[in-house]
Amino acid sequence: MEAMDELVRQVAAKVGISEDKARVAVETVVNFLKEKLPAPLAAHVDTALGAAAPAIANLDVGSLAGSLGGLFGKK
Repeated sequence: MEAMDELVRQVAAKVGISEDKARVAVETVVNFLKEKLPAPLAAHVDTALGAAAPAIANLDVGSLAGSLGGLFGKK
C-alpha cells in the first residue's frame, strides 16, 4: 500500500469527508510543501509518499525537522 493512499484514507476517516475530497486536500498540502521546502528535501516528497514504509523510514528526519523549523521561522 502506498503511503499517499494510506494518508488519504486517514484524512477521510478522521475528518469525515470522502476519499476524493481528502485526496484533493492531501495533494494541496503536498504541493505546498514541495514549493516551500528546500529543493533537496522537496525532491523526496513524491518518493516518500509513493513508496512503501521502508523508503520513508530512510529519510533523515532530523534534517527534515530542522528544515521545517527554518520554514516556520525557527533556527
